[in-house]
Amino acid sequence: MTPQIRERTEPPALIEATALPRLFEVLRTRGYTVVGPTVRDGAIVVAELTSAGELPYGIGVDADAGRYRLRDRGDRAAFGHSAGPQSWKSVLHPARAPLWSADRSPDGTVTVHEPAEQHRYALLGVRPCDLAAIGVLDRVLTGGRHRDPVYAGRRDGNLIIAVECTEPGATCFCASMGTGPDAGHGFDLAMTELVDGDGHRFLVRAGTAAGAEVLAELPRRPADDGTSARAREAVAHAATRMTRSMPGHGLPDLLAESRESPHWDDVAARCLTCGNCTMVCPTCFCTTTEDVTDLTGDHAERWRRWDSCFDLDFSYLHGGSVRTSGQARYRQWITHKLGTWHDQFGSSGCVGCGRCIAWCPAGIDITQEVAALSQAAGDGTAAPS
Repeated sequence: MTPQIRERTEPPALIEATALPRLFEVLRTRGYTVVGPTVRDGAIVVAELTSAGELPYGIGVDADAGRYRLRDRGDRAAFGHSAGPQSWKSVLHPARAPLWSADRSPDGTVTVHEPAEQHRYALLGVRPCDLAAIGVLDRVLTGGRHRDPVYAGRRDGNLIIAVECTEPGATCFCASMGTGPDAGHGFDLAMTELVDGDGHRFLVRAGTAAGAEVLAELPRRPADDGTSARAREAVAHAATRMTRSMPGHGLPDLLAESRESPHWDDVAARCLTCGNCTMVCPTCFCTTTEDVTDLTGDHAERWRRWDSCFDLDFSYLHGGSVRTSGQARYRQWITHKLGTWHDQFGSSGCVGCGRCIAWCPAGIDITQEVAALSQAAGDGTAAPS
């Protein structure tokens, strides 16, 4: 089952950046598969790491609507980048996962095999927005009567090492969603990276007993008041640098009242219904299944893969699809994400990471679309449902 994290309150410690290789040693010795950020194909991706040398030292990100580029930061910060195209969903709720396979022997006997998850993951470098997204997926996929076996198998026994944000990306708006840039809870260890005239170091605090045990095996020293204050100031300053925001309240009502708004036609004229926004979103969880067989017909497999509400066949019922227009499909996505998600799961489905903005090929900005709907409703041009 998904671990119940017991929060701890202990004085923070300081570790030097030179202790990161030791952190990898400790995690691997404890049986964890380390997953973290690295550079691949011109982006910061999430992948299995074998050493601290694979972290994206000195790499930052320039992002805007429909734009994402890496840049040289001019320092050795290991986590000085904003959200890349992948979130931790790609590890915990993978894009493609086997559900079962079956083999038929020559005598006609059929044997069914179900895969068993063998990894215990240490998630290194989880941003506060993604920490909140994992919490959302926990509620969606393990919080009800029917637990998702693939997610639960990959989530159980994890160690989460969060990294607080000190330099947000241009598409970030986590501060307005209450999901960052500081890490409040849900982590085993939380680190704040500081690179300045006093060196390259991390302020680290433990959130659970498991995190405290890992920290105890690292070379560390007590954090002085001055360094702790600089770390807090850096995180607080990051919140003031975010240029995008989402309204703090009233979104479910706004979207319900805007069901027939003419603004959806404007969005539909730009939206390609490619589904990129759902693929990069750290909380979108929809899937479908596909069955495959070999040429002999003696071996069959069932796989689960991500699906998207932007797919025309996603709402297919006998006789045809329910949402045949791009307008209807975009409206479904944003209305569920920001509105009816509250009814289903008790929170917003958006954590303010900004991925859907950066990775939309048409440059559609969810914060601007909400602002336009709000203005239309204020002008009386959004008809109530």
